[in-house]
Amino acid sequence: ITQSMSRKGNCWDNAVAESFFKTLKIEFIKDKTFKNLEEAKFEIFNYIERWYNTQRKHSAIGYLSPLQMFYKLNS
Repeated sequence: ITQSMSRKGNCWDNAVAESFFKTLKIEFIKDKTFKNLEEAKFEIFNYIERWYNTQRKHSAIGYLSPLQMFYKLNS
């Protein structure tokens, strides 16, 4: 992982991160209530690790899930 900082006033520098957080908010956080910060962290981590990074289909990789793409590239 390489840390990246965007230039002031340039939203295009951080487009990938902005897209991810938009998806997280729309698909997962919207209309949810968490009991506390720990529960929120746990639930968001599970969403990312068990759904977003493994099963959710991504347009940038031909509407495959990341796990499907991994197997495709390594077969």
